[in-house]
Amino acid sequence: MKQELKGCGVALVTPFSESGAIDYAGLERLVLHMHRGADYLVVAGTTGEAATLTDEEQAAVLDFVIEINAGKLPVVLGLGGNNTKALAERAASVSRKDVAALLSVSPYYNRPGQEGIYLHYKALAEASPLPVIAYNVPSRTGAGIAPETTVRMARDLDNVIGIKEASGSIVQVMQLAERLPDDFLLISGDDALALPHMACGGHGIISVVANAYPKKFGDVIRLTAEGRFSEARTLHYQLLPLIELLFSEGNPAGIKEVLRHIGICGNAHRLPLVSASKALSDKLYAQVAEIGSEQ
Repeated sequence: MKQELKGCGVALVTPFSESGAIDYAGLERLVLHMHRGADYLVVAGTTGEAATLTDEEQAAVLDFVIEINAGKLPVVLGLGGNNTKALAERAASVSRKDVAALLSVSPYYNRPGQEGIYLHYKALAEASPLPVIAYNVPSRTGAGIAPETTVRMARDLDNVIGIKEASGSIVQVMQLAERLPDDFLLISGDDALALPHMACGGHGIISVVANAYPKKFGDVIRLTAEGRFSEARTLHYQLLPLIELLFSEGNPAGIKEVLRHIGICGNAHRLPLVSASKALSDKLYAQVAEIGSEQ
């Protein structure tokens, strides 16, 4: 399982129609596009706008992705929350052979201390029949997972198999890579930092830009894993200007606009998120034209 979740994972967007309904035709095109070079899929994460999907919609999107994927790539389900008891109960009900693991963000808004974060994941790990990947993204949650807490989870919680590290700190990545067991997944949550993250000892990425460029960005990750840094840098620097633009008006506004430009799905969102501005759209289009297609 851990070996399957190395490489280039993709945090799938959830396409919507202009009326706000889930666009399943767009979602089908997206999943099939992933077969060009992604290593696994992540459903109902932040990029998938899970916060504005009902539980029933999340289940429907997961079922649809699994159907279209047809077993070609492992599927990870995003399942987070800041009510530990309720989250553990939800996790306990997700028992299916076609989901490889749960990706669960550190509790947000409550701003727990490190002991609270550890006990939150302990409760989740004990309740979940599936392996759990923790997710550290302090810019969204307001409370980061300290390296010491991650190391403690890796040591004590057998069902926590990795962490998606999106602190934005390469120093923190190095602290983790030095101290974590070799088989504990250290996954980047920052597209722009994926190459140095892996050079420091990480195992891959859960990517946003790979929604549009699964082969190109997947090749960055594969080449880096093979130690072919010169080739990896060439592709990385080709994509970096686009990556830097993607998040300038929030996520997933940028990547949905790129997906519109390349004909995968529309750019509609559910409030409080909105589509990219005309100014950003024009800049993204210029980058897409320069990068070219995945053919």
